[in-house]
Amino acid sequence: MGILLAFAPFFVFIVVERLAGVTAGLAAATGTSAGLLVRDVLSRKKTIKVLEIGTFLLFGGLTAYTVMVKTTWSIPAVRLWVDAGLLVIVLISLAVRQPFTLQYAREQVSRELWDTPAFVRTNYIITAVWAGAFALMVAADLMMLFVPTLPTFVAIAVTVAALWGAARFTSWYPERGRAKPNQ
Repeated sequence: MGILLAFAPFFVFIVVERLAGVTAGLAAATGTSAGLLVRDVLSRKKTIKVLEIGTFLLFGGLTAYTVMVKTTWSIPAVRLWVDAGLLVIVLISLAVRQPFTLQYAREQVSRELWDTPAFVRTNYIITAVWAGAFALMVAADLMMLFVPTLPTFVAIAVTVAALWGAARFTSWYPERGRAKPNQ
């Protein structure tokens, strides 16, 4: 549940952007990101996470840029920036050898498992699957930006399928590992 809540700013952005425009969507996502960070700071059981910091910086930066430069974004362009920013956050977490899912997984398992090779490998794999999902979303955004005649439902279908697939994999894959007998 924690990892899905971390994507709340992105869902808030999509909903508010559709209802009130891009700037309002970016601002609402920034506020949601800030709320998640405050929740983690005030909680004794939560830690501040790379994804949440990155999300706050991404939406805060895009909001500030939009307001200061008075940019008028097309929906495909702003979604490309948002999805590409999310992909970059995830790829950086892999590059610095701290897959973003590791922080969420550690809140759900006993401390003894944190440094086991299977636990760490599982989180690398799950994070890589999320990176693949975000790469598909970026590809869909690029298609919408450069092939404007493409029906919007194509990008929506790709996005929904990518997110659904990554979420399903995230819940299935660790269970698969626990079900395997020790080798």
